[in-house]
Amino acid sequence: MRPPAFDVYAVIYVLAALLPPLGLLLNGQPFSALFNLVLIAFCAIFGLIFHVLLVEPSAHAVIAVHMKREERRHREVVEAIRRHGRPPGYRAP
Repeated sequence: MRPPAFDVYAVIYVLAALLPPLGLLLNGQPFSALFNLVLIAFCAIFGLIFHVLLVEPSAHAVIAVHMKREERRHREVVEAIRRHGRPPGYRAP
């Protein structure tokens, strides 16, 4: 059985792929959303010649959302270790 938060994560990735600036804004990344708008304008013009550029704004948004999610997850793990100590059986370097 999946945790309830899994569906929310899936939705933000789909939103980032289909509507990149909106997905980035809802993920709390306003500067990346602004950059993505500029990227969309650039890629819309040059994407007519180099078709692979049409995928670039969506790829940027999905990668940015993933990196932000991993950063949040890492912060949560570090905070849990600070609060509760090392897990049992952990060998210190």
